[in-house]
Amino acid sequence: MPKLKTKSGVKKRFKITATGKIKHGVAGKRHRLISHNSKYIRQNRGTSVLSDADTPRVHAWAPYGLK
Repeated sequence: MPKLKTKSGVKKRFKITATGKIKHGVAGKRHRLISHNSKYIRQNRGTSVLSDADTPRVHAWAPYGLK
């Protein structure tokens, strides 16, 4: 059976916690921040946990987990 490759975009964008949840950075924080209000910028600081509906898809893209 051949080895499965991990999607290279998933390697860069996600981390898997010890309990199997997936952390990700929040979108919309790179440029044009002057058009966002400060509440949006403050609430989207740091990382957040991916929703349960999207988790199986990311696990399929990273078949052996992420480091």
